[in-house]
Formats: sequence, C-alpha cells, structure tokens
Amino acid sequence: MSRLALKGDIMNFARRTRPTVKPSRLLPLPRDDALLARLVEEIAAQRHLQEMHLQASAERDKRERRWHLAGRAFVVALPVGLALFAYASAVGFQLGPFETVNGVVHIDGEIGTNSQASADRIIRALKQAFENSNVKDVYLAIDSPGGAPVEAERIGRAVHLLKTRYRKPVVAVISNVGASAAYMIALEADSIIAGKYSLVGSIGAVMAPWQLNRAMERIGVTQRVYASGKLKSFLNPFAPVSPEAERKAQELVSHAGATFMMELQRRRGARLKVGTDYSTGEVWTGLQAKEIGLVDSVGTIDELTAASGKPAYNFGPHPSQASIISQTLAEALRDVPVAQAIERPPVLR
Repeated sequence: MSRLALKGDIMNFARRTRPTVKPSRLLPLPRDDALLARLVEEIAAQRHLQEMHLQASAERDKRERRWHLAGRAFVVALPVGLALFAYASAVGFQLGPFETVNGVVHIDGEIGTNSQASADRIIRALKQAFENSNVKDVYLAIDSPGGAPVEAERIGRAVHLLKTRYRKPVVAVISNVGASAAYMIALEADSIIAGKYSLVGSIGAVMAPWQLNRAMERIGVTQRVYASGKLKSFLNPFAPVSPEAERKAQELVSHAGATFMMELQRRRGARLKVGTDYSTGEVWTGLQAKEIGLVDSVGTIDELTAASGKPAYNFGPHPSQASIISQTLAEALRDVPVAQAIERPPVLR
C-alpha cells in the first residue's frame, strides 16, 4: 500500500471516531508515518473538543431561551394574576377556613347602597359564612350609626332566612356604636352583646332635607315646578315648603319610626323594661342598654371568641381599591349642601 493511500485511510478513520489507542501502543512506523498519525490524532482530539464546546453552547442557549420565555411569561402573568386577585377580592372570593371557626361578618360605617356596608356586600359575606361547613356560629360585628332603612331591611331579612335554613346561631356584637338601622339589623340575631361604652339605640327615623329657596331668591333665581299633585315635589329644596309638605314629611318619618318600634316589640318585647320610652331617638351606653333590655349582655367580640374556644374568621366584606376610591368621593360629595338637598331619603339614624 502506498504512503498516500495509508494517509487517506487514517484520515477517514479519524473522521468516524476518536482514536482510542494511545500513541505509545502504536506499532512502530516509519518516521513520516508516525508523525502523520500523531497529527491525525491531534486533529481528531481537537474536533472532539469542538463538538463538546458546540454541544455545551447549544445547551446554554437552550437554557437562556427557557429563562427568557419564563421571564416574559412572568411579566405577562403578574398583572393578570393581580387583576384576577383584585376581582376575586371584589366579589368576595376567598380560600378557607380549613378548621372549625366562628364566622365574622362586619357591618362598618353608614349603611347605604354605595357604601362598604351595602346590602349587596354584606349579604354576599353572610352567604359565605352560613354556607361554609366549618363555620359553627356567625357573629355580626356592628360598628355603624345606621343609614338607609331599606338596605338594613334587606340585610336583616337575609340574616333571618339564612339562620332558618342553616340552623346556625347568630350573635350581634356592637363595638363603638350600633344605632338606628344598624340596631335594627342586630334585632335579627339570637342575642345582642355590647361593650360597656358602646352607644346603642337611636330607635326611630329622621329626614333632613335642605331648603335652598331663600338663598336662590337672594341672587334672583327661582325654579318653576309643574307637578301632577300638590305633594309630588314636596322634597324639592328649591321650592318653598307648604303646610301640606310639612305634614307629609312628618307623617313619613313618624310612620317609619312606628314601624321600627313594632319590630323592637316583636323581637325583644319580653326583655324590654316596662316604663321606658324607646321612641325618643336617644342612645344609651352598653351598660344602660343591658338594664333596659336592648342588649343581652355586656362584652366584646374578643371575649366572645375566647369563650367559644374557636378562632374567628373574617368573611368581610373586604374593601377593594375601587370601592375605597368611590367611597371617598361619595363622602366628599355628601358634604356638599346641594348634593344633600337633592338626595335625602328618610334615614334610620
């Protein structure tokens, strides 16, 4: 075999695989052939190292692509996850409880359609508390001066229906204040507890519309009103108040107050103190309320929870960012006299 053919055979063998035979074990070759064999072996080794380097580079690029895709997915998923969490919080969705608890539903602040203590929000929280099998007792944590009577009626009716369906005890616990419409809700509980310094009562109704017609007359502005009946616009703040309108307004609040008194007698008649006038609209401290039968005992929600031996679980309603902003705007507008004059329905307060 010629030297050129031998060189070609060695080159082909090096392309197929890396030589595994150590140079020291090669058969003695002529000097030129040994030099050529070492050269082919080094070329094969360099090629093997190059392939390993290319493989490592490919793996590194693959990992970098994976991390890049993961980063992009995280950037997209984070705001979506936050938005879903905010939406879930807004609709009242939450995990748990995972143990036996007392479910706490809060009635905080003024009761109204657009407030944190709206019927929609509180009824949603009540349903979650009653429907959860881990909840044994339901606590109404009340800290409210009252508000819209129909909203309070809806909440009280929901408490009554859910209590009847799920057979769970309901305790109303008054914190700083439980007055008027808030106390009307408390009447639906099996028992009412208040702190020594809580303010309880304010049984009745009030209507306080603004009268702006004299102020408008000073600047030469009057409003012409055409109504189908003489009392159709009796709450119009820009028109003078007629004797008929005065009587009608007083009739409305008197009827609402009388209805409230009937509810009080129906729910707590046997526990009320004889000779006490509950229709004056006044408030009493927790100790006084206990003496005249408006509450059953004096204490706090912490004492009640400790005595039960079960932890308390907060079912809300939990404020969302949107509700906080809207509530702040609503409270700001509520301080404007014109806004108060235009929208002033009877309030249990």
